[in-house]
Amino acid sequence: MRRCATGLLAALVVLPLIGSTASADPPQRPVFRDGAAQPVFDPQEAVREDLFVTAPVDSDRDRRPDRVHVQVVRPAETERGLRVPVVYRASPYFSGGNEVRNHDVDTELHVPGESGERSARSTGNDQRATAARIDWAYEQYFLARGYAVVYAESLGTGESTGCPTTGAANETIGAKSVVDWLDHRAPARDANGAPHRANWSSGQVGMMGVSYNGTLPNAVASTGVEGLDAIVPIGAISNWYDYYRSDGAVVAPGGFQGEDADVLAKYVHTREDREVCRPVIDELTREQDRVTGDYNAFWDARNYLDDVGDVRAAVLQVHGLNDWNVKTRQAAQWYEALREHGVPHKIWWHRSGHTDPIELREQEWLRTLNRWFTRYLHDVPNGVEGEPRATVQRADGSWAEEAEWPAPQAELVELRPTPGGAERGGLDARGVRSPVTEGLTDDASKPARDLAAAPRSPNRLAYFTSPLAESSRLSGEVRADLALTFDRPAANVTALLVDQAPDGRVSVITRGWADPQNREAIDRTTPVEPGRNYEISVRMQPDDHVFEPGHRLGLVVLSSDHDFTLRPEPGAGLRLDLSRTSIELPMAGSVG
Repeated sequence: MRRCATGLLAALVVLPLIGSTASADPPQRPVFRDGAAQPVFDPQEAVREDLFVTAPVDSDRDRRPDRVHVQVVRPAETERGLRVPVVYRASPYFSGGNEVRNHDVDTELHVPGESGERSARSTGNDQRATAARIDWAYEQYFLARGYAVVYAESLGTGESTGCPTTGAANETIGAKSVVDWLDHRAPARDANGAPHRANWSSGQVGMMGVSYNGTLPNAVASTGVEGLDAIVPIGAISNWYDYYRSDGAVVAPGGFQGEDADVLAKYVHTREDREVCRPVIDELTREQDRVTGDYNAFWDARNYLDDVGDVRAAVLQVHGLNDWNVKTRQAAQWYEALREHGVPHKIWWHRSGHTDPIELREQEWLRTLNRWFTRYLHDVPNGVEGEPRATVQRADGSWAEEAEWPAPQAELVELRPTPGGAERGGLDARGVRSPVTEGLTDDASKPARDLAAAPRSPNRLAYFTSPLAESSRLSGEVRADLALTFDRPAANVTALLVDQAPDGRVSVITRGWADPQNREAIDRTTPVEPGRNYEISVRMQPDDHVFEPGHRLGLVVLSSDHDFTLRPEPGAGLRLDLSRTSIELPMAGSVG
C-alpha cells in the first residue's frame, strides 16, 4: 500500500519530483533516512512491459541491426509523471541453456612444430526455453525504494537477435544500447513495432549481477557510456583470457573442465533461427586457440582492463575468496585498476565460492547496496565515498571493515625451499646457497589437493616453514619463481600455497599455473629445450588468509593440475633447482 510522507516520514529527506505532471493526486516520491532509500512504493502495483531496443551492431550478419529484448518493471507512480533511476540486469541466461559437451582435456600438450587437435567436441539441442516473466530476488526490494528494474537478454539469447560471442564487443554494445535507451539516446519498439520511449527514466542507471551477469556491467562500464552511474559486479570477469587461460596454459573454470569460449557461447545460444550464428561460433572455436594458449587479438577484444580508464561508474565489487569458477584475480586486477584511475570503489570479499552475498549476509549486504545506489543513482550525499573501502570476511565467519585492499600494512616476504621436497622439505628466508635439484614426475590423474596432503609423493615437491609463532595474514597475490628443467618439450607447471595445521591436515589456500613455452611473453610460444634450466614465474590467485599460530605455510610444486589444466599421459619429468627458487608473499605479521 502506498504511504504518504507524513508523521514519522515527514522528517525524512525527500527527493524532488522530476518531470512530474500536474495532478490532484501527486505521485509518491522516494524517501530517504540515514542515507538510504526507504520502502514507500508498493511493488504489487508495478507496471510491466516488454520491448526491443535497437543496438548499433549486426553480429548475426543479416544486414539488420541486432535487437535486444528488454523487460521493464517500474513503480506505478511513473505512470503519473515520476521519473526514477534504474537498476539494470543484463544476462545471457534468462532463457536457459543448451546441452553442450566440453573439449577433451585428456590430451597431450602442444609441441611447437607439431599439429594439434583444434575442434571442440560439443553439441547442442534445438530446444529453447522462452523467457516469459523474468524475475529476481532483488526486484521487490528495489521497486519499493523508488527504482525501476530492467532486464535485458544478451545478444543471441532468448528473444534477442544477434549472436553470442562470450564477451566480445557486440555483446557489450548490445547491453550498452539499453543504457542509451534509458538515457533517451537509442530507439526501442514494443512487440507491435510502435516506438517506445523511456519517459519515466531519470537517466541514472546502475548495473548489477552475478557471474556473466556481473561481467556485462564491467564491459559496459569500460565504454564510458554516459548515464551508467554505478555498477555492482559480483563474481565477475574483467579479462576473459584469465578465465580460460593462465600465462599461456589452457586452464578451466573450476568445476567445468574442458569448457572454453566456444562452448559457453553454444550453451547460451537460445535465440530462434540459430543457424545464422553457426559461422560466428565456429570462428570462436578457431580463434580462441586451445593449442598454444597464447594471448592474441581474440582475447584482447575480451579484456576490459584495456579500457578501465574510461569507466565513469562507481564500482561496488563483490567476490568470493573461494571462488574457483571466476577466480579471484578477476576481481583483484579490476579493483586495482579502478583504484589507480581514481574511480569510486569499494570491495566485499567473502569466504564462500561463486555466489551472491544476499545468500550469506542478507541484511548488511542490502544496507550496503542500498546506500551505494542511494548515493550514485538518487544523488543523496550519504558519505559512502569516505567510508572504509574494503569489507573482508575471516575464516571464523567474522567481518572486518578496512581502509583498503590489499591490506596496506602487508609487506612482501620472500621464502626459499630447502631439501626434502619428496617428503616435506623446509621453507625459510635463507634457503640453500649452492645448487641443489629435486625432481618430480607428472601424473595428471592425481588431484592436487591429494598430492599436497600426501606425506610423500614422487609426483610433487613440498616445502614447509617451521610452525608460526604468531598469526600472519596473507593479503594479495602470491608469486612462485621456479628454476625448472624439463625432460620433454612440453609440460604444465602448477604451484600451490598451502596451510598445514598442527594435526598435519593440509589445506590448499591458493594456486596458479603457467606454460613454460610462454616464459618470455603470454602472447608468444617459445620452444622448451629438454635439459635446459628455465626460470618460470607462477602467479597464484590473490587471496586473504590468516595463518594461525602453530600452523605451517607451504609451497607445493607439481606439473599438471587434474581439476584445472590439460591432462597429458603421466611421465613428464621436472627438476627444481632449490638455490634459484623462491616464493614471494604479501604478509602482515612475521613468518618463521
